[in-house]
Formats: sequence, structure tokens, C-alpha cells
Amino acid sequence: MEKFGLIGHPIAHSESPEVFAKAYDGRWPYDLIEGEDFELSWQRFLDGYRAINITTPFKELAFRKVLESGMVDDSVRAIGAINIAVKEADGLVHGYNSDYLGVRLLLQERGFGEGSTVLVVGFGGAGKAAAAASRSLGCDTIICNRTRHTPDMRPLEEISILAPVADMLIYTLSVPIPEMSQLAGFGGAVLEANYRTPCLADLPGYISGKFWHRAQAITGYPLMTGKPVQHPL
Repeated sequence: MEKFGLIGHPIAHSESPEVFAKAYDGRWPYDLIEGEDFELSWQRFLDGYRAINITTPFKELAFRKVLESGMVDDSVRAIGAINIAVKEADGLVHGYNSDYLGVRLLLQERGFGEGSTVLVVGFGGAGKAAAAASRSLGCDTIICNRTRHTPDMRPLEEISILAPVADMLIYTLSVPIPEMSQLAGFGGAVLEANYRTPCLADLPGYISGKFWHRAQAITGYPLMTGKPVQHPL
């Protein structure tokens, strides 16, 4: 029987097994492959699983592993991280990023595209994926981050100036920052990655990170199983 799972650390709290079971009515097993050692976790995937999800802190390590002898597309290269690895029919491990796919789906569902302005706060793995997804749809994409990795990246102190021109704000940091207090009255859509302890839920137009998680499953699970999601999530 084909097996699926999740690697990362710590992952005991993960809801992924329940979400996967619901998506496919329990058709396939889905394991939490717990471990601090990436190489051991990756080898367990190669030895016994068709496909895996990947979470912190292994997304960039897995990306580099797939680059060595597998396959990733240009969108994944731009992000530099994967959260899905699949053994494909060509004999290679293919890497995908459902953070990217999930945000892209949410933006499309809500009609954002050319002519829309998206403000992404944070530029870790989720922020990079959100920015890449926004750009792929032709949105004017602005990135705010504490560290300015590129000349066009804006400092967090400018959030109050940039937010009023944005149609959507995507907040990818795991904790609140003082600058977010400047968003009172922001009228655009707000997507927050952290759905366990959100900090922006009081804003109008708020979209819980649970919808991002759902969109990741809808777009990512078919890549893993070769089958569309069978049950509404």
C-alpha cells in the first residue's frame, strides 16, 4: 500500500494526518515522521513513502536535496524551498511548494490579479512563496521585512504608508510586531499565515490562515497522490 507522511521537527501537534484522512476518506496511511535529523528523515521517505509533506525546519534542506538529483520548476527555484516531495514515474523525486500554490488559489478565488496591489509582510519561507504567487498573477507586489534583502524591499516602518494602497495584505510572520498597530481601519483583505495564534483577526476583511492551509491541501495533495481531493475540506 502506498504511504504518505510529514517530516519536520517538532510535528507532534500537526493536524496534517487528520486533514489528509478527511481529504481521501482514510484511503491511505499518513504518518508523522518525527525527527531532528533531516538526513534520517529524508532516508525514511526514500525507503518507505510515495510522497511527503515537509515543514520547518526542513523546507530549504529538502529543496537543496532535490536540486542534487531531482526536479523542481522555476516557481520553486524562485522560492528556494519545497514542502512536498514526490517520487514520480520518471524515477526522480520532484519538489513542489504548496505555500505558493495555496496563496495563488486564494488570490484567484478572490479575483486578485493584474491591477491589484498585494503587500506581503515578512520574507521567510511563507513570505517568499506568497510574493512569488502574487507576482505570478500579475499583481503589483510590495514586500515589507525587517531585513532588506533587495533594494526594492521596504522596511516594516513603512507599513502605515504602504497598507492604504494595498488591496490585500498577507502577513506571514509568526508573532505580532508593533508596526501592525498602525493598520487600524485598513479596509482591504487580510490573509494571516498563523492560524493557531492569530494577531490580525479583528481587522475587517480578515481571512484566517486555515483557508491557506485548506488551499494548500486542495492544490498539494493531488500532486502527492495523483488523485483529486475526494472530500470537501
